[in-house]
Amino acid sequence: MAAERDEPGRNAEREPLISVRDLVVGFGDRLVLNGLNLDIMRGEILGFIGPSGSGKSVLTRTVLGLTPKQSGSITTFGVDLDEASRADRRAVERRWGVLFQQGALFSSLSVLQNVQVPMREYLKLSDGLMDELAMLKLEMVGLKPDVGEKSPSELSGGMIKRVALARALALDPDIVFLDEPTSGLDPIGAQDFDELISTLQKTLGLTVFMVTHDLGSLYSVCDRIAALGDGKILKAGTIDEMLESDDPWLKSYFHGKRAHSMADAEARH
Repeated sequence: MAAERDEPGRNAEREPLISVRDLVVGFGDRLVLNGLNLDIMRGEILGFIGPSGSGKSVLTRTVLGLTPKQSGSITTFGVDLDEASRADRRAVERRWGVLFQQGALFSSLSVLQNVQVPMREYLKLSDGLMDELAMLKLEMVGLKPDVGEKSPSELSGGMIKRVALARALALDPDIVFLDEPTSGLDPIGAQDFDELISTLQKTLGLTVFMVTHDLGSLYSVCDRIAALGDGKILKAGTIDEMLESDDPWLKSYFHGKRAHSMADAEARH
C-alpha cells in the first residue's frame, strides 16, 4: 500500500492516531531520543527500525507512559496525556494493546488468566463472560481451546507470542504496539506470525506499531517504515523509499546480503 512520507504537514488526508513532536528522553547524561517527530497513521502497519540500543523500545515505552520524557509532546487519539485527567487517561489506555518483547506472560497465571488481565483491570464482567471472551481471543490468534488451561511454561515460543497477542487484543483496541514480535521464532513461525498480524489488521481495522529488525516483516506486512538514528527519525516512508535512501545506515540495512536475499525471495512471489 502506497503511503506518503511521514513529515509534519504531510498525510493530511489520513488521521494520525498518535503524534510525537520534539520528543526528548534521556537517562542520566545520555540522551536516547533527541527532538524526535513521528506520526502513526490510522489503519497502517508501521515498522519501526534502528540500530541495537538506539532507543526503539524506549519510544514505545514513552508513548505508553512507562518511561518519562524530558520534553516534547505526545498526542494520543487527540489527547495530550500530560494534561489529561485520570479518567481520560484510562479511556485512552483502553484503546491500545501491547505485546512486549518475549511475550511477558505471568508465569503464575494460566493462559486464560493471562489474557484476562486487561479485562480485570478495565472492565466489570462476570468470570463466565471473561472466560468466554478470553477463549474468543485465543481462537482469533489461532490457538485451540485446550491451551487456555496450560501454564506459560508449557508453551512453545510461538505459542507464547500468540497468547501475548491475544492479551493485547483483550479490550478490542484501536492500536497495538508490538515489540520485536518475531524475535526468537524460526523463519516459518515468523512468517506465520506476520500473516496473522496482517489478517487481524485487515479484519479488525487495527493500527499497528511494530518495533522490529525482521526484514521479512518489513517487506511483507508493513505499509510504512520509520528508521531511528541519533535520537531522531532518519527517514519514514514506504519500503521503496527506504531502498532509495542515501543514508549510510539505511543503505547497509536494506542493501546488505541478507536484504538482497529477502528482495529476491519477494520477487519470486
